[in-house]
Amino acid sequence: MNRAPDERDGESGTDPGEGSDEALSNRVDRRTVLGALAGAGSAAVAGCSGSEPNDASTTDLDADRLDELAARFAPTLYFDSAEPWFPTDPRPYIVEEDGETVVDGFEAFDGYHERYDEAGEPPDPTVFYNGMRYEDSPLAVVQFWLYSAFDQFTANFHWHDWEVLHVFVDLDSGDPQLYVASSHSRSVPNNEFLDPDPGVVPRILPELGSHSSTLSVNEQADSFQRVGEEGLLADITNTTIDTVEDLLGIPIAYGLPRDEGARLPFVVPEYEGEPIYEHPDLPSVTEASLVDGALTVRSLDALRSPPTDLPLRETGIAFRHRERSTDDWTADGDDAAIADEVAKSVVEYDLVESAELEDIAAFTGPQLSFEFAVPEAVEDAVAGHITTTGVPWEQPRYENPALDITAGNHRSEIAARYDAIADDPSFGDDAAGALDSVVARVTQATESDEAPAGEGLTTTDAGVESFVLIESDPEAVPTFAGGVAVANGVPEGEHRLTVNGAGQTPHSETLTVSADEPVTRAGAGGEIPLVAREDARKVELDDAESDVDLTRTAIEDDFAGRIYDSAIDGSDAVYVHAGGAYTTEVRDADDEVGAYRVSPDSSSAGGEESDDDDGGGGPDPIRIERPETGAAPLAGYVADVAEETRAAVADAAAERDDGDDSGDGGGGGGSDGSGGGPSNAVNGLERALAAAVEAAERAEQRAREGDGEGTDRQLANVADRIARIEERLAAAREGLPPGLANATGRRVEQATKRVEQAQNAGKL
Repeated sequence: MNRAPDERDGESGTDPGEGSDEALSNRVDRRTVLGALAGAGSAAVAGCSGSEPNDASTTDLDADRLDELAARFAPTLYFDSAEPWFPTDPRPYIVEEDGETVVDGFEAFDGYHERYDEAGEPPDPTVFYNGMRYEDSPLAVVQFWLYSAFDQFTANFHWHDWEVLHVFVDLDSGDPQLYVASSHSRSVPNNEFLDPDPGVVPRILPELGSHSSTLSVNEQADSFQRVGEEGLLADITNTTIDTVEDLLGIPIAYGLPRDEGARLPFVVPEYEGEPIYEHPDLPSVTEASLVDGALTVRSLDALRSPPTDLPLRETGIAFRHRERSTDDWTADGDDAAIADEVAKSVVEYDLVESAELEDIAAFTGPQLSFEFAVPEAVEDAVAGHITTTGVPWEQPRYENPALDITAGNHRSEIAARYDAIADDPSFGDDAAGALDSVVARVTQATESDEAPAGEGLTTTDAGVESFVLIESDPEAVPTFAGGVAVANGVPEGEHRLTVNGAGQTPHSETLTVSADEPVTRAGAGGEIPLVAREDARKVELDDAESDVDLTRTAIEDDFAGRIYDSAIDGSDAVYVHAGGAYTTEVRDADDEVGAYRVSPDSSSAGGEESDDDDGGGGPDPIRIERPETGAAPLAGYVADVAEETRAAVADAAAERDDGDDSGDGGGGGGSDGSGGGPSNAVNGLERALAAAVEAAERAEQRAREGDGEGTDRQLANVADRIARIEERLAAAREGLPPGLANATGRRVEQATKRVEQAQNAGKL
């Protein structure tokens, strides 16, 4: 486990440190420390991995104009009913450390709750503002900075929290040009809206606990619309993904999952191995001080299946600028009246210029931790640190707010309007398709109705959002829109990607980000199916005792198709659904192929099993310890899958005969099963499968004997036998259970593919 020293005078770091790991009770729990980069000021916005565009310099706005614009655009915020931390003033919690003025994490967290409990209402409701004008341009930006004493999220929590809303304004017309609301990290595009209605007060829907800021410009003040429908405006105008078919048309921004019907469990923060509310220096903080327990899990692996009963978002308190009178009119009507109608209660906040805080040097607090599981065979994949937030006034975006424009279409449009903003190609229209973007859709693996019971899968939309961690950036990226994962700023090269979800086993893979590909699709064709812990079996393979150097592995289910595809370095571990039937494909450094049949119900994997388990739950892992490549293992695979299918067909025939005294159901037909009724056809199919088994076994034997010509002859014979199986299956479908008929067809396709690979293999 990663443990931080108990240093109350720690620095506000933004660079992740290195962590260490240890196995717990025969499993590996990654207590990963994930960098809280919301305040880090990184330049890794969409389409850019470290460079910055050549925007014009900025200067301070005239004080009177700044105050005027701040009062006009001061947002109304609609908080979740379970929100514990509201925008406040950090100055009551400042201390002097080593001659510097800092805000201490313990002081702020405990002091905030002490004051909240005493007053019975959020203490010191405050929103801070800052303004900049681009030189020789009418473009200006008013920033609204919101400070919270703590941030609790499933994959990113920390002492202190700063969120920001940028309002880009044309000083000549007075009209807003663009809203940019901060999301979870610099890897996830912000929530942005181009050309907002100048007559409508900006509205923000802060995410519960984490305070990620979602815009609401549609007619329902406290709701989020990712796409416009039923007469409602979309609340974001971000770029869509056009390079991944399954994600086509989805605006790339975090949004607000619990307002989009997705479940999102929260995790309890830990300090020194214990829940943070048990720390003696936090006497005013209790378990009830955190996000409501109805939405909270002790850790991501605390559940056996994804939660289905978590409450969705409900509006609680609204924050409104104290000086906004009921005479202020908006296009939707009276802003004050809307807040009074929509929210359970309304709190009025003060607007304070952020310059009054600029003597604060840091926001401090020791490292926190939580569990982030990784399959044991790839346990060295990820490590990092959760830190405190940075200081806003030391970030590049404080002086150049255009750095926070993460949607390429928005930067291009603003650049077209104002010369002060650079039309940098890496930040422009193609930013969402830049070479540093990794995308995938995380789904849920479940059993298929088209397959025999326990022998085939399908994938469905994820009802619970998950979290993606890329080892090169130790900050988890949350999925959005029901499982969409997008990470920007991923450097070119090889990376380990890990996905965690509540009640689900972890997924981990190696992928390569290449300059030749505009978007890197993670998973199998852009899809990553997760498995509920209660349904999971782990498949492990290791070439330590093998004569081959494995470089890649893939897993295909008979019905769901390819569900895993990753580069490997000799060993790998994958969680699969116990209700599937799988082909595990391996490749070596010479690009030679091998295949193994994996059927979790029968625990067959062409290898041995072990008795260890690192958190997937259920039976021992299925282990392939001496994988091979070439014609021999491929022929052996064909024999295995043909025999598996023959046995199932024989069982079906026996059951049919037991229930049908007429034998063949009134049909005649030839002795080979090519004609007559369903029973004869099924018997003929079984005999064809048995012939294929025998031919494949002979092909494997010839290959292992080093008989190349004999192997070729036997493989040709196997191909003929498989073609005959296809003919027999067409005649036998009526006499087979529908699931078995479907499965036989899928397995014949696999067998055909593997025979062709064996015939093309460069080694026996």
